[in-house]
Amino acid sequence: MTGVRGTAGARDASVRGRLGFLLMMLAYGLLIIGCLGSLWAEDELSLGRQPLKNLVATAQDFASPSFLDAWWGNTHLEYRSDDGKVLRTENRQVVERKYLWGLVEATWTTLRIATLGSLLGALLALPLAVACARNLHAPRALAVGAKALLDVLRSIHTLVFGLVLVGIVGLGPTAGILAIALHSMGTYGKLFAEAIETLDTAAIDAVRAVGASPTQVFFHAVWPAVVPQLVSSHLYVWEFNIRDSTILGLIGAGGLGLLIAEATSLFQWGRLSTVLLVVVALVVSFDALSRRIREALL
Repeated sequence: MTGVRGTAGARDASVRGRLGFLLMMLAYGLLIIGCLGSLWAEDELSLGRQPLKNLVATAQDFASPSFLDAWWGNTHLEYRSDDGKVLRTENRQVVERKYLWGLVEATWTTLRIATLGSLLGALLALPLAVACARNLHAPRALAVGAKALLDVLRSIHTLVFGLVLVGIVGLGPTAGILAIALHSMGTYGKLFAEAIETLDTAAIDAVRAVGASPTQVFFHAVWPAVVPQLVSSHLYVWEFNIRDSTILGLIGAGGLGLLIAEATSLFQWGRLSTVLLVVVALVVSFDALSRRIREALL
């Protein structure tokens, strides 16, 4: 009889789970319809007057990244006025090589912002994650406060933090590092807390049962088991922050974002193509490196 009741209870739970999922999908579908309908009613779904022509022209500009001029550029490029008067002459190869050196420096700045910001965010998030982890049974007031702080930090975009911090500490990489760190704290805290909560509580309870202090419980039962997951999470967020830090130059933090802002403001799509190729190469290289490190931890 007990087995029948258990089977019926499991069946009812499965039905409720499926029904809940269908209701969530229905709500999601209604949200999509509402978004599209409102934009259509406001006539905000237009692609412009000549989208295809503009797309082709932009694609042609992007297909000729400016770094090619460093080797094959015009060595005697003349800029003329409307009446044909020569205004100035430049060697495109020399100009582009100087730009590429500036691009190297900007890439190094972006990497420093992402690296130091990620590390600072991880270090600051770890104690908050320990307080949030339910299986470590931190005082309720501390756990609620830590979770609330992490939620707030995670909900505010890095760019917003950057705008505020530029006004506080001034232009430069420091504002970018702090902006990355503050937003990353929220993400790191959530990932670290979830990693801790997946641990086997038996080992934690065994260490706690012999009279160990909370600090001893953490370093003897939690830390050794959770380190691989923490490192994997750190590498993931670090990779994301490399992409995220490229836009901080738009607000004065320096790095690749500054070159992106300059290229877009002057409609230099060849220069923008060069910068974006560097961003892609940087992210792809770091992704390959982080994958090797994660595999070594398994």
